[in-house]
Amino acid sequence: MFRLLGPLQVHDGTGWVGAGAGKQRLLLATLLVRAGQVVPTEQLVHELWGEHPPKTAATQVHGYVLRLRRLLGDRDGRVLGTVAPGYRLAEGATDAAEFAVLAERGHQARRDGDHERAAELLAAALAVWRGPAFADVPASDKVAAEAVRLAEERLAALDARVDADLACGRHTALVAELSRLVGEHPLRERFWQQLMVAQSRAGLRAEALHTYQRVRDVMVGELGVEPGAALRDLHRRILDGDQEPADPVRPAVVVPRICQLPADIPDFTGRRDQLGTLTTLLADRSPDAPPVVAVLSGGPGIGKSTLALHAARAVADGFPDGQLYLDLAGTAPRPRDPAVLLAEVLHALGVTGAAVPDGLGARAALYRSLLADHGMLLVLDDAATAEQVRWLVPPTGASAAIVTSRGVLTGLPGARHLELDVLGIAEAGELFTHIVGAERVAREPEHAAAIVRACGHLPLAIRIAGGKLLGRPGWSLRVLRERLEDESRRLSELRLGDLGVRASFDLSLHHLAPDDVRALRLLGTLGPQTVPGWVLGPLLDRGGTDERTADDQLDALVDANLLRVVGTDDNGEVRYRLHDLVRAYAVEGAESIPSGERRAALARLLATWLDLATRVADALPPSLFRPPPGTAPRRCAPADVVRRAVADPVCWFDAERAALLGAVSVAAEWGLAGPAWELATVAVAYYDHHSRYEDWRRGHEVALTAVRAGDDRLGEAVLLRGLAQVDIYRDLFEPATANLTRSVALFREVGDKLGEGLATAGLGTIHRVLDEHGPALARATEALELVAASGDRNTEAQLMCAIGAMHLARGDLDPAASWFTEALDLCRALGDRHREAVVLREMSDLFDQEEALARLARALDIFTELADDRCVAYTLVKSGEIHADRAGAVPALERAAGIFRRNGSRLDEARCWELLAGFESRHGNAAGARRHLDQARTLWQSVGATGRDVSLTADQATTSHWKDAFSL
Repeated sequence: MFRLLGPLQVHDGTGWVGAGAGKQRLLLATLLVRAGQVVPTEQLVHELWGEHPPKTAATQVHGYVLRLRRLLGDRDGRVLGTVAPGYRLAEGATDAAEFAVLAERGHQARRDGDHERAAELLAAALAVWRGPAFADVPASDKVAAEAVRLAEERLAALDARVDADLACGRHTALVAELSRLVGEHPLRERFWQQLMVAQSRAGLRAEALHTYQRVRDVMVGELGVEPGAALRDLHRRILDGDQEPADPVRPAVVVPRICQLPADIPDFTGRRDQLGTLTTLLADRSPDAPPVVAVLSGGPGIGKSTLALHAARAVADGFPDGQLYLDLAGTAPRPRDPAVLLAEVLHALGVTGAAVPDGLGARAALYRSLLADHGMLLVLDDAATAEQVRWLVPPTGASAAIVTSRGVLTGLPGARHLELDVLGIAEAGELFTHIVGAERVAREPEHAAAIVRACGHLPLAIRIAGGKLLGRPGWSLRVLRERLEDESRRLSELRLGDLGVRASFDLSLHHLAPDDVRALRLLGTLGPQTVPGWVLGPLLDRGGTDERTADDQLDALVDANLLRVVGTDDNGEVRYRLHDLVRAYAVEGAESIPSGERRAALARLLATWLDLATRVADALPPSLFRPPPGTAPRRCAPADVVRRAVADPVCWFDAERAALLGAVSVAAEWGLAGPAWELATVAVAYYDHHSRYEDWRRGHEVALTAVRAGDDRLGEAVLLRGLAQVDIYRDLFEPATANLTRSVALFREVGDKLGEGLATAGLGTIHRVLDEHGPALARATEALELVAASGDRNTEAQLMCAIGAMHLARGDLDPAASWFTEALDLCRALGDRHREAVVLREMSDLFDQEEALARLARALDIFTELADDRCVAYTLVKSGEIHADRAGAVPALERAAGIFRRNGSRLDEARCWELLAGFESRHGNAAGARRHLDQARTLWQSVGATGRDVSLTADQATTSHWKDAFSL
């Protein structure tokens, strides 16, 4: 279907035709080089236009693809398909494949000693060529590299065919051809050597000696060196009158047994699963099957080489012809050339001097021939690319290869990939103990564990830390621990001689694009938590229309094993994390980015976080603690990210809890007070409904430092109100009162009546929890006036409900009923289902048992549907109070106590046990009543309420002390 050994041609069903204009030919050639693989549009654009493509490049590529399909009669795209993120050309018949088959059969015939058949097959293979490969295709990196490879294969076949003809006695006929070949390839000694043999055997001894003088002049003049040993030896034999100089056909090589493996690591630790997989894989092979190739990939210092060598030593007896070890220098600025590596291997296999053929293809062919009937294990350490490794893969399943690489070498067909991560806690501790000594670790086990943690369980770091301690027997482990706990100097401490974590990381950056290095450094500034992939777009100010997207850069960092994919969260976002030491390295490198650029990058990300979190918070049930709108800038997140997030807001907040807190810390660190407090408070509705009190407090305290430094009064007022509510939930009423009092004053100062009203309502909550109904009602009434003046009808309805509950607690049933009814009507008019459920629950005490339970059941359904765990618990308590039978009361109260216990609400849990004790006492179960009463007393005492009278009076059995009178 395709011809590429000469001008590029396509068979259109009737005959061979050209492949169109220059760019179209180059596109087809690029796809042919990668036949069967998806070639990204971005790479095609680079091949066609280089570093400066036109804006319409992607569109033009699509146009060329359509024209090629028409040329091929492939309108449905079966041959040339569109496969994200680019295009794939199906593997099909080519003249290059025909050449390869014929050439390999010819080489095999020659190895078998059938020179006549070898000459015939190799001549047929060479006849397939119509000129240089891709002769009419514009130059590009990929196509040029493939053209060079094919040219080497052609010369290797030509070399072998001439040897076969010489062996068949066709000396005279070869003289003219070889005279032409040395003119075309003056530096290729093999052709000069073959010409001298042909001339000598044809009786042209003087011409052969003159040929030697010509090649010597060329070598000395062009390269400044004498001809090789084989040519010099041939010249000597012709001078000596040898009438039958030896054929240049390479003599059979006796492959010696080789054992090049470096010494094993005596303190090898862990990796049991990976070691078992490797040894099983290497043992389970067959000479008739393809070779086993195991690729160990992982980040710098992860222990790839150590595992590879340990596994190789473990299975060495299964490879009777020995083991080869090659350092491919993949992390060096210039990885080793496969041709040089093959020369090294051939030398180890006994092929030396002029017997080592010229050219990559010829060397690879000889290498495969020598290993065809031998069983050898190759350890190819520190590979850069799949292309570098491909030339070294053994030819049959009698041999095998273990490859290590920092990159993910997915371009090796049939390879088994094992990705290494850091050691587990136990394995890391075991390795440290092996190095330092069990006695020394036993004296300071806590410091030993802290050192291993500071090393991030990275084997290289642990080895350096252990080695440092070995060289300093006078140091306690505490000394090194304290040095390592300072993250800013950790990388400097993890250095021993010429071995260092920083130096190891440096090597990984050699093959990254500058933009990828910048991306790594900016990601490091975000902190230790996992982050979704979309964050890199705002950091780099890069959108989906950029030629190289943020996803491409994330892939590059993942492929280099500098960034890890942690998984995909329940919201569908791929999450990424930097190893702690890589993050420290990235933060150190980020100092090279001007401070203004870093600040701008982080400000863009924070603005995106804030916009997205606000949209998601809007999809949650309404909350009294929702912050007022601030003035921090906002930036739209990608549309697909927003769509997934708002579809399940609780799921999104669950996934992003740590990342949001990290964003608050970043904002505070950079003195961005507005983004700090707005990000801290935007999640409060989620924190409140799901009792995430620790996250709530942590974010608010971090942001509070920033707003006070920036003199942001509104931010301080909002944060103090939030911290006070957490204190109320934790039964810490004194600090809650102080924070709310300060919050009221600040809201009044900035003229925010709604904020002032809500903070005032919080003070009323504290009075109510402490059974101070008069002050509680006064605060609630004051709060209602402020909220009504602000125009917030939803909050107004909630406060009406709270006032009704306070009248009810005082026994004022008619006012209570009036306030509840007005609140319920307003909630329904506003469509506020959550507040409707609150009112239904609070007013249930006004009705008989049947009606009360019906209203509570409706409230419970709403709270359950809205996933408000805390309100579910309060409603269950109400139900437990009203039920007269055990089947209804006990399960409800026990379930509520469990919810309060999980959420850390001790006072509310204690009230549940009080109610259960009263229920058991009234039903004659004295032992059960005492047990529940003891639980209640213990909880009251834990919050300092030692003077509380926990008697079982009827009044207490019907009085609630809930802290959510003003919460949702």
